[in-house]
Formats: sequence, structure tokens, C-alpha cells
Amino acid sequence: MSPIGRLGAAFGVLGVLVLVVQPLFRLTPYVLEAIRGGLTGFQWTVLCLWVLVNAHAEGWRGFHQRFAPRVVVRAYYLGRNPRPHWVLLAPLFCMSLFHASRRGLLVARLLVVGIVLLVLAVRQLSQPWRGIVDAGVVAGLGLGALSLVVHLGRALLGRLPDVPPDLPLESDPESGPASGRTPDR
Repeated sequence: MSPIGRLGAAFGVLGVLVLVVQPLFRLTPYVLEAIRGGLTGFQWTVLCLWVLVNAHAEGWRGFHQRFAPRVVVRAYYLGRNPRPHWVLLAPLFCMSLFHASRRGLLVARLLVVGIVLLVLAVRQLSQPWRGIVDAGVVAGLGLGALSLVVHLGRALLGRLPDVPPDLPLESDPESGPASGRTPDR
């Protein structure tokens, strides 16, 4: 990898990591406020179940099995194939918000819109329900951040995740179909 490639790959993964970790610091006070305010038995039950559901669905399935490996693989691809605008927008590149398969672009963009809408809706909740919802989000994002670090560490040790980078088919004629699919001919 060239120095600019290394810079782009590092910026991509670290930028995504910052985007995942930053809400942890913003949301944790709401969780603590809800807990300190006192929860009923029912509310404790909902909080515990919600945290478990989010840890599994968002943290394990969403982040660890899908998002984090793809971010690391796309960062590796960026490092090997740096383009000036890709390097400048490396976190967005690594999140598949551009230069991805049609399906990848659609999924990534719909996910961003969905997250924004959910954030706006949760902000309307009063305590302790906002804190309860945020507790699940904190659990999922915490596992997501840890997953990014784990996948990055494995990649730095030479064990790149075994997932396709989800690039457009025409993106790299030397290596064949980059998205893992074969073109229809």
C-alpha cells in the first residue's frame, strides 16, 4: 500500500469508529438518568430484554457479522486502490455510501435514513422510556465499536474478513467482478 492508501484506509476505519462511538457518549447520560430516576419492575424487564435484543440484532448480527467486516474489507480495498476523492471521503466509502453495488448503495442509504428517522422519534420519548430505548442502542453500538476494533486487529494480523467489498462490477477489471457476483452475459 502506498502512504496515501494507508492514510485512506486508516481514515476510513477510524472515521467509522468515531461515528459509532460518538453516540455512546451522547446517549449514556439518558440511560443513567432513567436508571437513577427509578424504574418499575416492568420497566427493568423491558430494559433488560431490549438490551439483549439490541446486543444480538444490532451488535452481533448487524455490526459483527455484516457491517464491521465490510468496513474493514472496503478500507483494505481503498488502501490498495486509492483515489483522491475516495481518500477524502474514506469513512463514507467504507460505509458503502458510494462506489458500491446498486443493492449495497440502496441498503446503506436506506439504513442512514432509517437511523435518522428513529433518532428523531426516540428524542420525542419521555423518561424513562427514552433511557430504556437508548440502553439498547448503547449496547448495540458498544458491541459494534468492539467489532470494528476486532475485525481491524485481525486484518492488521493478516486475517482479512472473508466478505466481498461490495463494489460495482465494472470497478476493477484486473480482479474480475469485485462484488462477488458474475456479470450476466
